[in-house]
Amino acid sequence: MKTITLTTDHATYQMGVTDAGRLLHTYFGPRVPDDMGYAIASPDRPFSGNPADGLDLAFSLDVLPLEYPTYGVGDYRRAALDVRTADGTDGCDLRVVSWDQHEGKYALDGLPAVHAAAADASTLEVKLADELIGLEVTLRYGVIPGLDAICRSATVTNVGTEPLVVSRALSASLDLVGGPYDLITFPGRYGMERIPERSAVGHALASVGSIRGASSHQANPFAILAEHGCDEDHGTCWSMSFLYSGNFTCEAQQDQFGMTRWAMGLSDQMFEYPLAPGESLVCPEVAMAFSADGLAHLSHLNHRLVREHVCRGPWALRRRPVLINNWEATGFDFTGEKIYDIAREAADLGIEMVVLDDGWFGARDGDRAGLGDWVVNEGKLGGTLGELSRRIEGLGMGFGLWIEPEMVNEDSDLYRAHPDWALTVPGREPIRGRNQLVLDFSRPEVVDAVFEAICKVVDAAHVSYLKMDCNRSMADVYSHAVVHQSFGKTMYRFVLGTYSFLERLIERYPQMLIEGCCGGGGRFDAGMMYYTPQVWCSDDTDAIERVRIQGGTSYGYPASAVGSHVSAVPNAQIGRSVDLETRGVVAMSGTFGYELDPARLTDAECDVVRRQVVDYKRLWPLIAEGDYYRLGAQDGHGDFAAWGFVSPDAGQALLDVVSLDARCNAPVSYVRCKGLDPAVVYSLELLCGEGGGQAMPTELSGAALMACGVPVPQVPGEYHAWQWVLSARG
Repeated sequence: MKTITLTTDHATYQMGVTDAGRLLHTYFGPRVPDDMGYAIASPDRPFSGNPADGLDLAFSLDVLPLEYPTYGVGDYRRAALDVRTADGTDGCDLRVVSWDQHEGKYALDGLPAVHAAAADASTLEVKLADELIGLEVTLRYGVIPGLDAICRSATVTNVGTEPLVVSRALSASLDLVGGPYDLITFPGRYGMERIPERSAVGHALASVGSIRGASSHQANPFAILAEHGCDEDHGTCWSMSFLYSGNFTCEAQQDQFGMTRWAMGLSDQMFEYPLAPGESLVCPEVAMAFSADGLAHLSHLNHRLVREHVCRGPWALRRRPVLINNWEATGFDFTGEKIYDIAREAADLGIEMVVLDDGWFGARDGDRAGLGDWVVNEGKLGGTLGELSRRIEGLGMGFGLWIEPEMVNEDSDLYRAHPDWALTVPGREPIRGRNQLVLDFSRPEVVDAVFEAICKVVDAAHVSYLKMDCNRSMADVYSHAVVHQSFGKTMYRFVLGTYSFLERLIERYPQMLIEGCCGGGGRFDAGMMYYTPQVWCSDDTDAIERVRIQGGTSYGYPASAVGSHVSAVPNAQIGRSVDLETRGVVAMSGTFGYELDPARLTDAECDVVRRQVVDYKRLWPLIAEGDYYRLGAQDGHGDFAAWGFVSPDAGQALLDVVSLDARCNAPVSYVRCKGLDPAVVYSLELLCGEGGGQAMPTELSGAALMACGVPVPQVPGEYHAWQWVLSARG
């Protein structure tokens, strides 16, 4: 058996090619110098089929670890690929044709992919074929050694003369011996996204995913496989992150002999994707990372991967402007003068940008009309958008705008002119969401028309920021542009149409900051972050709820990508009132901004906002580039939540603590820091929070801060917050 080995700084990924061209997976774990094929045990197993190229009864693909398993070769586990021929036969028998490794990271046409300088990455391409049915599959592996990351994609091509149908095409599959393992996923719902859920991988199939057209509030295309007992600081774990913003699946299952198969890729529910001769399907990329040092280190790797190798453009690493959005202050009920008043009050507080949300266009005074008509409502604004933006810029502020390009109201000029541009089933009443339909972004002419209409608005006003929303799940997936419907093909091309729209925006306005949004966190994925370096984390802006939401988000995504704002109280979503200091501490673990009317703040609250803005600007490098540590009950079920950021050189740290419960005569709780230098003495600067009668030293060693920690002050009431900056002395 020939061996193919990929190495990172701390990991080895290995495959084996049998004499008959079968591609086996032999190892992915801590870096080793050996050929790990020796560990594959394959005794004779009754009722496991033996392919013709097997040397004896002990050779069966049903019990071997496979690199890219297919249906129809005697492997009865879940396949990564299934193809149907013109006569209705399912299955394919792939054999290795060749492989080649070269410097630099591959890219994918029309799809997001991890990027890296040529010297910092390499690519392996393995070509496989089933000559009988005319199928070719190219597996791509992008290796980022410094992040212990292996990126995977597959291209499935019909090289024959007859049509084929792809009914399942995943991007990555891992067969892991050993274990037992736990699967950590991040399910949720609208307004409570990405809450960690951990369960043992057993013989029952564990499967999460989305068929909603977006990666969704209900599931997230990021998952972790961890050894039993793996925690924040110890143990072996792997992650998969799908760089795709549409339907997906993530599956894990033990086979009959305890091997675990873990896979991720396009959802196969109603997927069937026809391939004409010469046509290809590119499976979106899965970025995998490995840690032998627990979940915190795995998060650090993923944070760097997204921040430095997924996000692009001038805003990827740059501090984002502190902004104020008018939605929670006004809803649809505003005028141009009201927006200017918000801007004027915000400028006095040090806020740097105003974002005009939904309601500035068409006949848009509610959510039943106007969506799709990207023409400025000058009567509502009392003038042109350019005039408003220039007035706001005269205050020293930037101007941003909300758009929702993929959607349309039936009560709109666009829909009346082009009803066939919406995804609707002929003769059937459509399914609506937020009183709107979905435009068929699988059609280039639809994307072109919407793009040009929005650009006309942007060109007429100085817009330096766009918030791109998407406020419903997809149904009625019927494209009026094709004769033979294919749910899978239309959904896939819809996502590519959205990516094309975003790529064209980036090319036309290279200095513009774009924030992704999908009813809040319904499209919070690495695929979207390739185009929008920040994504609105959740429509739930309550600070205490956000502790849980942002805590779960932190497993796979960096704070620099988390859209997070201070909102008014009582909170618009749940009616809770939380102190302004606490709201600020929570929102600072993201891109930071405000969702309120500053005219309603007291003088004392205005002073707090001014300080928060100054503190955030000062702390941005630490928040954006520091290693993030989960230090307390960010699941919302303890007395307090705590988290921290530590600079790469451990010379500075930020410690955030929020009390979640109040109890009579409660014991003292302690927050133990992580990531500090034990030999260094740190000065403690309390930025906000009451001491509660607890006298704290102004200096402590890193050893003390990590061994004993900081006692949480006992202050009457709920939802208090404390924020310390720890700085290495001297």
